[in-house]
Amino acid sequence: MPHAPAGTGPRRRTLLAAAALAPLAAAGCTAQDGPGTRAHGPQAPPKDALIMVIRHAEHPYAGATGEDPEGNEDPGFLAGRGWRRAAELPRLFPPGRRSSLPRPAAIFAAGGKARAAPAHSRQTVEALAKALGTPVRSQFAIGAEAALAHSALAAPTPVLVCWERAGIPRLVRALGAHQVRGVPAAWPDRHDLVWTFTRTRGVWSFRELPQHLLPGDA
Repeated sequence: MPHAPAGTGPRRRTLLAAAALAPLAAAGCTAQDGPGTRAHGPQAPPKDALIMVIRHAEHPYAGATGEDPEGNEDPGFLAGRGWRRAAELPRLFPPGRRSSLPRPAAIFAAGGKARAAPAHSRQTVEALAKALGTPVRSQFAIGAEAALAHSALAAPTPVLVCWERAGIPRLVRALGAHQVRGVPAAWPDRHDLVWTFTRTRGVWSFRELPQHLLPGDA
């Protein structure tokens, strides 16, 4: 069998391949790098968002009962004033530019089977959702504010969230907006406010607005 000439064969080819790859390695490339590989660099800021938060409308206080849509007493429903607020809520989001609040593209309300705050939250936004032709998203129970925040930030903006008073600070924290200047540590004992959280180029800002829907609203 004839012998291969000196300097040829698998070993020589391996050495030549290694020599060819050396400049690529020096440039920070690897054999797996291809034309479509992205260089690592600063990540783009999260998308802009507008999250509007309201507390559910007035509920029965101790010693009182709520009313179902037919006017029958039922503790699982809003109080009479709460139903009036819910009916007027569409006025808070008029079409066009007649309001400082834009019409929500997505509406979230507390979910769950409890006949208390979750039901009150859904009852509060039912008339608004019907007026806007937007479904109420109620897949998150009170206590699941982290999941709610994730879904709200992924939803079409603007977003309206109707929630229970004690859970609103948890939602604000889950959004990452709890350290914004002016954000209260807790929701006050009121039903006539709107908290707006606007994220622009990754930076949150906050405003508190009155509803002015019913006599006696601040």
